[in-house]
Amino acid sequence: MFDTNKKVGVLGGGQLGLMLLQAAIDWNLNVKIIDAADAPCAPIAPEFVEGSLQDYEAVYRFGQDVDVLTIEIEKVNVDALEALEREGKKVFPQPHLIRLIQDKRTQKQFYREHGLPTADFILTDNRADVANYVDFLPAFHKLGRDGYDGKGVQRIATPADFEKAFDAPGLLEKAVDFEKELAVIVARNEKGEMATFPTVEMVFHPEANLVEYLFAPAEISTEVEQQAESLAKKTAEALGIVGLLAVEMFLTKDGQVLINEVAPRPHNSGHHTIRANVTSQFEQHWRAILNLPLGDTTAYTPAAMVNLLGEEGHTGPAHYEGMDEVLATHGVFPFLYGKKITKPFRKMGHITVTDNSLEKLKTKAEWVKGALKVVTK
Repeated sequence: MFDTNKKVGVLGGGQLGLMLLQAAIDWNLNVKIIDAADAPCAPIAPEFVEGSLQDYEAVYRFGQDVDVLTIEIEKVNVDALEALEREGKKVFPQPHLIRLIQDKRTQKQFYREHGLPTADFILTDNRADVANYVDFLPAFHKLGRDGYDGKGVQRIATPADFEKAFDAPGLLEKAVDFEKELAVIVARNEKGEMATFPTVEMVFHPEANLVEYLFAPAEISTEVEQQAESLAKKTAEALGIVGLLAVEMFLTKDGQVLINEVAPRPHNSGHHTIRANVTSQFEQHWRAILNLPLGDTTAYTPAAMVNLLGEEGHTGPAHYEGMDEVLATHGVFPFLYGKKITKPFRKMGHITVTDNSLEKLKTKAEWVKGALKVVTK
């Protein structure tokens, strides 16, 4: 039975929490959020608790009066979530999966152990260890833990690059000669029902290693689409996850689809679904963790998403240049994340762009990128 009195706790009050709240309002869900005092969700959450997501006592206390716990960021205290789960709280995604995914080393080993295709890799202990694998180059060195938004990844093309390797546990991943970078978001509820959103294509910023553009649907064959969606479902099934799983993939030049990384929560590669799909990824997350029927993921229209990043050379109170022009354009929908301070490449919002013509869509997305800027006055 659907019960609006059931309290859901969300660890994290950033932009993903903000959009989860927006979706929760439609169903009058009773949502409680924990994060730092200046988090975007703080002014609007029905119940907001100031606290560190990585502090055992703060997370454990937060979970005492909720029925279901979820996350909008993986960097949380898993020990506290496991304790709450043992006491009968429903925690989705499950704590042991958060622990596994928190470390790229265990994440990659999971793929290998379960026969899920991924790029070849070698586990490394420190910078000196990386230098032992000259024959494995070109490759990318990835921090095992705490990498995010392009941070924690270094390209190691030649031995001269070894000095850029991280002096901490990580993995050396063979560089993939890929044609496109794809992503599929899959939802799975407690009943084991699954639904995927159409595959999207991502274009990354060459310096910041952040998604610069996203196009939905991806320009791929029906065969590759089926391969990508099947791989996303196999990964969710192997994990046994309840909630959303964003699966980032490489499409190689010989037509293979390989898992790059996963995120067990709503994801940047699904933001466009708020405007472009019957069910948004945020509503779908609520459906999955509350064990409700999963929603229709059909796209109404082709869409693009442009990340709104802080401009280089600007750190301070955020000011949005070009908003009037963007708002006056048909099929352009800006979403601001409520962050008061901008800095170079900080995610300050995103813009969803829709159009029936793929060519017009790409042209409009490129125009939007140049028209709307986050600067300081």
